Amino acid sequence: MGIGYKTSWLAVQDATPEDVCDALGLRQRQYMDWTSGTHAAYRSGVFVIRPVPAWTIAHGRIHLPPEIDLTDPRFPAWLESMSTRLGDLQFFKSDRIGEDHAWARAEGGVLTRAYYYSGTLGDVPLHHGEPTAVERELGVGQRWLEDGREDAEWEAWHGAMPSERHVMDIARRWSLCPLDIVDEKVTSRGIHGLP
Repeated sequence: MGIGYKTSWLAVQDATPEDVCDALGLRQRQYMDWTSGTHAAYRSGVFVIRPVPAWTIAHGRIHLPPEIDLTDPRFPAWLESMSTRLGDLQFFKSDRIGEDHAWARAEGGVLTRAYYYSGTLGDVPLHHGEPTAVERELGVGQRWLEDGREDAEWEAWHGAMPSERHVMDIARRWSLCPLDIVDEKVTSRGIHGLP
């Protein structure tokens, strides 16, 4: 089993796993194969690997991003800082239990798009930039808690919120969907570490 649902990941184009580990400040680094590393990152820490040419993934269920959550005002700044160091990147989160779903894109050190729906909060605590063509096509990422929303509109609003499937579809179209990685074909080793 590789990377799937109920986790967070960064997709970074044309950066080495070592560069991503350095940018994340990972310590206690250990080289691991795909299966061992992804299992470890579901428990703690972050696993960084280049499973396919041109894309490096940093995966962590608990420690990505480190010490901040997506409602924290420091989260957009963290993404921009990572992009300044690593270049263009995307961030994704999928958690069906709390219905917490997010995606973000930073290009050249600038956050160009970010959307975070928290089913636990019943809110969209992060909405930055305009919905992309993919989001518009999927019908997500276009609503947040607009001023003047009436209670009668709650059902329509809730129906327009994303699911874990939407996160994977956006990842697939922006860069790389982890569900599409064939575990048996990943022969490179990655690095697991703690923030």
